[in-house]
Amino acid sequence: MHHVGLPETRFSIAADRFLTRVGEGVSWIWVVLVAVVTVNVVMRYVLGKGLIQFEELQWHLYAIGFMLGFAWVTVRDDDVRIDVLSEKWGLERRAWIEFYGMVLFFFPLLAVFLIFSVPYIAYSFSIHEVSEAPGGLPYRWAIKAVILVAFVLLAIAAIARFSRVLSYLFGTPKAVRQPVPGR
Repeated sequence: MHHVGLPETRFSIAADRFLTRVGEGVSWIWVVLVAVVTVNVVMRYVLGKGLIQFEELQWHLYAIGFMLGFAWVTVRDDDVRIDVLSEKWGLERRAWIEFYGMVLFFFPLLAVFLIFSVPYIAYSFSIHEVSEAPGGLPYRWAIKAVILVAFVLLAIAAIARFSRVLSYLFGTPKAVRQPVPGR
């Protein structure tokens, strides 16, 4: 459901601005990833010496880019949902489907990821987990911590979207009818 027709709320405006800045900043990771891949290819095929650190760094950058991009995709309303089915439905029907979809599926899924990621990261940190590969990257807990950060950002985006749906369906929280920059 595109945001067309859904009123903005004070929270959605602030959250969308914040998440757009984060998303635009994180999008530069793809430039860094291309540079790392290029250096790795040159080192391996031209100089005949590959490094496991570069291999792992590629995977880490790729994971960071995708995980931290989830919230920005949600803000931009570019995520894949049931638009094929709902494109002919009215706004009210789509808003109710969005409401129930978020309450029954999206928020519980977010809760599961947030609850279970904390001990997962804490354990990795407590044992000073490193790569299993000889010469691999240290601080495995840091890449695992991106999972928590990604789902916190996604939760903010979901709450912002939910505030729009609530505002449309129930007239609360107070709606603000001004466009959000970056959309």
